[in-house]
Amino acid sequence: MLPWFAPGSPVPLYLAPMAGFTDDAFRALCKQHGAGVLVTEFAQCEGLVRGGESAWRVLRIPGNQRPAGVQIFGAKPDFMALAATLVQERIRPDFIDLNFGCPACAVTDQNAGSSLLRFPALLQEIAVRVVQAIGSTTPVTAKIRIGWDRQSINAQEIVRRLEDAGVEAIAIHGRTRAQGYSGEADWGEIARAVASTRIPIIGNGDIDAPGTAIERLRESGVRALMVGRAALGNPWLFSALRAALDGRPIPPPPSQTERLSTMLDYAAALLAGASNASIRHLLPKLQAFTHGLPGSRVLRNRLSSCQNLADLRALVSCP
Repeated sequence: MLPWFAPGSPVPLYLAPMAGFTDDAFRALCKQHGAGVLVTEFAQCEGLVRGGESAWRVLRIPGNQRPAGVQIFGAKPDFMALAATLVQERIRPDFIDLNFGCPACAVTDQNAGSSLLRFPALLQEIAVRVVQAIGSTTPVTAKIRIGWDRQSINAQEIVRRLEDAGVEAIAIHGRTRAQGYSGEADWGEIARAVASTRIPIIGNGDIDAPGTAIERLRESGVRALMVGRAALGNPWLFSALRAALDGRPIPPPPSQTERLSTMLDYAAALLAGASNASIRHLLPKLQAFTHGLPGSRVLRNRLSSCQNLADLRALVSCP
């Protein structure tokens, strides 16, 4: 059993794996503010097997970020099992997560991610092979969506197949692949999936406020919550959620000064040791910290003109 699901343990808060965003520095921020379980950005299994360092680079897990898992994706059972074995040997994660939920065309065009929801038998075979390869030493979990589209909702079937395969917990994003990130997450489907299995289900989708977290937890019966896009630029959300779940007063939101100062520290952490001192490639990550601030549009425009950390420091000192 994953220890954070032991009876009497606080409701776990997961940071969702988001390619290009949940890097080391951002995971550290979320951990600092109350995220309990972290997951790396996903890596392609074939890239890991072939030894590509670009695939391995996103999987580093510092000791102060545990418990943390590594997420892998692919469509070939042999490659997925071998990649899981290599990750287990090289990274020693607290669990390995199988990506059956990513809606990006770059992933689904490989018949991987959420595309596998259309092929339940193959999805189950992948899970079985990975569990057989590492399940005695490293727990295996999975992340899915409720279905490929509204005409093919099959989360309950997928959950049962994954449970039979030996997967120890499943995160369910309450949208279909066809929805992408539009519309509302369907927590009714998540609740039906919870009722169909004995293993822990982690609910994901639109967890953006303490009240929402409490409501979704009560109505669905999930054992944990996973936060994704709502945490981008807002790691303080975990502090608020943790307080609400623990029955403590919710801390006040960060001031504009704190948000911008944290953005600067985050940029500095991302550039530490980098050969390229430009922050241009970091702008999508940094702009998220301005959302909801007074004059945020002006701030984002000024941020877009920053070239390096010196420019960013000047902006922070005179927002």
